[in-house]
Amino acid sequence: MLEKLAEIEIRYEQVQSALADPACSKDAQKLKELMKESKRLEPVVEKYREFKSEQARIDEAEGLLGEGDAELKKLAQDEIGVARENMRRIEEELTVLLIEKDPNDEKNVIVEIRGGAGGEEAALFAAALYRMYSMYAAAHRFKTEVISENPTELGGFKEITFTVEGPGAYSRFKYESGVHRVQRVPETESQGRIQTSTATVAVLTEAEDIEIEINPQDLQIETCKSSGAGGQHINKTESAIRIIHKPSGIVVECQEERSQLQNREKAMKLLRAKLYDIEKTKRDDKISSDRKNQIGTGDRSERIRTYNFPQGRVTDHRIGLTLYSIDSIMNGDIDSIMDALLAAETAEKLKGSKEQN
Repeated sequence: MLEKLAEIEIRYEQVQSALADPACSKDAQKLKELMKESKRLEPVVEKYREFKSEQARIDEAEGLLGEGDAELKKLAQDEIGVARENMRRIEEELTVLLIEKDPNDEKNVIVEIRGGAGGEEAALFAAALYRMYSMYAAAHRFKTEVISENPTELGGFKEITFTVEGPGAYSRFKYESGVHRVQRVPETESQGRIQTSTATVAVLTEAEDIEIEINPQDLQIETCKSSGAGGQHINKTESAIRIIHKPSGIVVECQEERSQLQNREKAMKLLRAKLYDIEKTKRDDKISSDRKNQIGTGDRSERIRTYNFPQGRVTDHRIGLTLYSIDSIMNGDIDSIMDALLAAETAEKLKGSKEQN
């Protein structure tokens, strides 16, 4: 591990030198990549330097053990004991830092929520999940923006797609893909019977142009008049965009903006994310060890969580976590769930790392 840390420190110093080169500022893409790498390496290097500082502290104290003064020897032994304890702690922290990070963690995401089994109640639950994620995003200063929506008369969503933008968005939302189940008495139920409904959530990484190349000839782009709420503008101009990616059959739509150009940009952003997700899934499937170290971060057919309103509990089935705070959770307070999922995944990766060693 120490050899690897020394190599990381050398690379970090090379990156700092490159960033200090005036020529670097002229290449925006290179500057962006170097700053990203610097941010990734910095916490490891800082912790490694702490480790080396404690080692130097031990070396200095050991040099005093040969002195004749008994009191000085005692002080040196105490110093060595404290430094070794610090080194053990720092080594554990370095082990966690050296776990391979998901390269997508800092990216923006696109979230798709669809009502599943349960008719209108499922659509209302989809709306409740959208509200939950929106409130969570706002609390963490992430920016959200709707790309497309298909509302119902009672205020639910058959489906809604929106972006979440901000540093670390994917690292927080990536565990949400899957089937979310709700058990409650629907507003439309006059007999007071509990109904079980579902909604599916898909979390897509926002792909950059350089990551996904799309041949314009592969696209069939259609325009149409917007539908839904929107006042006099609706149905008068063909601002809504529908894009069909012919090789994959993927269809994306956007009608949220008044401008056809803006709708097209949003639709292309969604298309790139979907194509990137397909490629990412292919890569993940080839690496079985990665699959073992994932806590449900991609399988949309997996039932991941149950929201039981009569009992006031929320259960995440992947890690067996049950919380009796459904009201605060539905109001966006889901850090406790996301932190527990992150801790579980980190533990699995640590276990896998130790088994490999």
